[in-house]
Amino acid sequence: MSSYLCLVVRFLQPYYHGRADGGAPEWPPSPLRLFQALVAAAGHRQETRFDDRAATALRWLESQSCPLVVAPVGIPSESKYRLYVPDNVADTAAKSWSNGREAGIVRIDKDVRPVYLKGDAVHYLYPLAPQEEPPLETLRAMSQSITHLGWGIDMAAGNAIVCSEEEAAELHGEHWLPVGAGDGSTMLRVATEGTLDDLIHRYQAFLNRIGRDAKGNESFHPVPPLSAFRVIGYRRATDSPKRPIAAFSLLKPDASRYRAFDTARKGLTVAGMMRCAVKRAAKQARPEDAKWVDAFVLGHGEGPGEPHRPVGPKRFAYLPLPSIEFRGEGHANVVGAIRRVLVTVLADGHQREIAWAGQAMSGTELIDKQQEQPQAILSRLPNNDRQIQRYLRPSSTWATVTPMVLPGYDDCRRYRRRLKDNSDADNQKRWLGKLHERIESLIRKAIGQAGFSDVLEQHAIIEWRATGFWPGNELASRYGVPDHLQKFPRYHVRIQWRDANDQPVQVPGPLCIGGGRFYGLGLFSAQDEKP
Repeated sequence: MSSYLCLVVRFLQPYYHGRADGGAPEWPPSPLRLFQALVAAAGHRQETRFDDRAATALRWLESQSCPLVVAPVGIPSESKYRLYVPDNVADTAAKSWSNGREAGIVRIDKDVRPVYLKGDAVHYLYPLAPQEEPPLETLRAMSQSITHLGWGIDMAAGNAIVCSEEEAAELHGEHWLPVGAGDGSTMLRVATEGTLDDLIHRYQAFLNRIGRDAKGNESFHPVPPLSAFRVIGYRRATDSPKRPIAAFSLLKPDASRYRAFDTARKGLTVAGMMRCAVKRAAKQARPEDAKWVDAFVLGHGEGPGEPHRPVGPKRFAYLPLPSIEFRGEGHANVVGAIRRVLVTVLADGHQREIAWAGQAMSGTELIDKQQEQPQAILSRLPNNDRQIQRYLRPSSTWATVTPMVLPGYDDCRRYRRRLKDNSDADNQKRWLGKLHERIESLIRKAIGQAGFSDVLEQHAIIEWRATGFWPGNELASRYGVPDHLQKFPRYHVRIQWRDANDQPVQVPGPLCIGGGRFYGLGLFSAQDEKP
């Protein structure tokens, strides 16, 4: 069973003043800020020297991987108030006193915008290896000696415990996960090996900032900034990153008007033509990198003559986009034909590859292998195109425009055959319940495989059926799927995203979930907001 070293800081007032780089509000408090508070607490406990046990425990802590952070919701204040505080940066008073002169304290104005907290405890969870014993007692003594975290007025009390993975999952608050740099990430400073030594060096420089030069004159030596730390992107478990995209319209070969393709019957054809076009462009751009073309462009991780081996989400996805149009007296949103297509990567990062695709593919012809004739020409579209935004804008409710292929059989125990062969009402009710549970578990499994967090996977409200949730959808069975996915069931699905407190969560697109998601099956469009 996995376990964590949990360092807890409990604020004694419902606000926090710490600032990130550039003076922006910092929430949650960075792991480096906690580490500095521990160093200060250890130094305060050892009035004459820095105890070896404290230094050993702190060096162990700085060598650990980035912690998970569970924090209450923090709301930056819209209003501000002004304080007048001593100018400690210039240290003019200290220089005057060192030269034997009287000096008044220079005060500067400081605008304050606290972060108001909907809770009081912040938990820092450091993963422990199996059988690993952290220096718990020493870290607990330091944690219990913390007096504040952030500014001096942010009074706090601390503690240190070891908790299980199940206990960590039940902690109240927003769960912040270290994800590295990426769109939508909150950048926080984290201690690394050497941070403690750099803090000690900085403290010694502060003590010796007033000294004498070679001629015996007193001189001021500025204290160097802390440099031994990492900056890591954090994201809430309910946050989804914005994927980079390159969007194109499909025009007739003479570029006279849109070229429309039937969604149910020609969606795979459009994705296949797009894939072949990107392959041709990639081979011209990077002729020496056949492995990148095979893996990133085509999705093949195997070598020549080997069985197919998928490469995971770090590859291009080719998503034909059906138009969602206003039709009829009520102006209902109706799913129409495919007139646009986008290229994306269903994983973090890869902005460079998408930028290349956007530049390289504009003006490229899509050629049908069977007819060996150009079927359409690509024209680059801006991301704010109205139809493109139906697939990108954040929303809490999404519904498929193409059916989701489940990642497994939904009727391994032949419940449907039992329903036909048995008329007993109690048995039918039980088997329908089992079938329902199986389908729901497969949809949630597909959500997890698409890269969504456990929180979103477990708490989403899911509906499914053979008919669509959009007017204009055809039966799920009528959509073309690749031969290797024919045996798996497929449904139209609607997902309402919720967090652990059953509150709606805004999730940005594009969303493509289930088997065949790299060529447009299981494509969702935002449903709960009007364009």
